[in-house]
Amino acid sequence: MSNSKNQEILFMNPVFKQNIWGGNRLATEWGYEIPSDTTGECWAVSAHQNGDCAIKDGTYAGKTLSQLWREEPELFGNVNSDRFPLLIKIIDAREDLSIQVHPDDVYAAKNENGSMGKTECWYILDAPENATLVIGHNAKDKNELIDMIQNGRWTDFLREVPIKKGDFIQIDPGTVHAIKGGIEILETQQNSDITYRVYDYGRLTDGKPRELHIDKSLDVITVPAKSVEDSIIHVREDVKNQLNSLISCQYYHVWKLNVDDNMQFAQEHPFLIMSVLEGDGTINGQKIQKGDHFILPNGFGQVQIQGKLQMIASTIAIE
Repeated sequence: MSNSKNQEILFMNPVFKQNIWGGNRLATEWGYEIPSDTTGECWAVSAHQNGDCAIKDGTYAGKTLSQLWREEPELFGNVNSDRFPLLIKIIDAREDLSIQVHPDDVYAAKNENGSMGKTECWYILDAPENATLVIGHNAKDKNELIDMIQNGRWTDFLREVPIKKGDFIQIDPGTVHAIKGGIEILETQQNSDITYRVYDYGRLTDGKPRELHIDKSLDVITVPAKSVEDSIIHVREDVKNQLNSLISCQYYHVWKLNVDDNMQFAQEHPFLIMSVLEGDGTINGQKIQKGDHFILPNGFGQVQIQGKLQMIASTIAIE
């Protein structure tokens, strides 16, 4: 049985992160109040200890998402997990991010104080003409991998892939990757903040190079890398007024929504996270606009969206 608490939309107050490579588009294009002109990340829906979003208004105003997960599990379908499982970010890269790789659950639990691993996916919100991303590498085997990294053979090692606005990319643990300057993404990921830096272009912060994690990176990088074709999904933009599935993996299911005037569906998942990427309108009579991020709780029922909007929705995958 649903009750009135489950009919309440949980709007988030995002948390912002300043980064050496960050910019100001989270203010100029999204209208957020950001701490500086080097703000690279908006943690839009997060219950991580490094950035825990507070509920904006309503019954739970001011409570954090991690608090709600603990205190009101029925809002999230009583999912059996010790923490909110997902984390949604907008990333504004003014400059190139470091070359990095993420561990899986087993490695992270053992080597990172019980953290989750980090499987993630990117929806490309904006990209310059002829943009590329680093996805994967060219080493044939472990020996070549070690040689390329230890001898700084970055041009040989890194695989750059052309991408454009609207592409969708799955980044499995063990995938070498990097976002390049000028690219803006919406990231859906496991609730983890573990990143191993392989290479950082020799950049300095406060006069010192940032820490690299070569040994851990060598432990977790997948060799050989999976093919480019298996990494990039070209999203059909002509699908209107329905949940257009982008990916379903063991951690999450992600959809794109192009709403043109009117869309209806039933919220039948443990919970459904939604982010408004473009436009404005209403959801069940409540105003929504670009930059809003919210959760529809378990048992929410019928959803009616009106207006012209582009959105990304996600939930956990149920085995």
